Amino acid sequence: MQFMIIRKADAETEAGVMPGADLIAQMTEFHEDAAKAGIVVAGSGLMPSSRGAKVKFNNGRPTVIDGPFAEAKELIAGYTLIEVPSREAAIEWVKTWPRLDGHGNVEIEIRQLFTEADFGEAYTEAMASRDAARDAPRTPE
Repeated sequence: MQFMIIRKADAETEAGVMPGADLIAQMTEFHEDAAKAGIVVAGSGLMPSSRGAKVKFNNGRPTVIDGPFAEAKELIAGYTLIEVPSREAAIEWVKTWPRLDGHGNVEIEIRQLFTEADFGEAYTEAMASRDAARDAPRTPE
């Protein structure tokens, strides 16, 4: 099962405050431990919303809204994608989150990703073939 560990944004992450050396060391250790356990799929921190944009669709027509966005508690500051056997295993990993992050006051959300099987018959063989071709390793030209 794959889970996304979502580090919620706060006033500091939205202000672009960079982490100190001690927090970077703790984050590096967290991700190295997860990598050694063979569970890390991907992950990264995100720039503040002031560096981003939203595309909102109304009746199928896109409108671009430049950041920053008002509600920091609704935003994310980073993510880690892990593959573990269960929701409980994901929770146990998150319990080891670096204690210095957010000065010890941080909110982490855990969300399970869908798999093809979750879509049942709506996920056709043709779709599976396209996905396999898209996800195949690429060779340099």
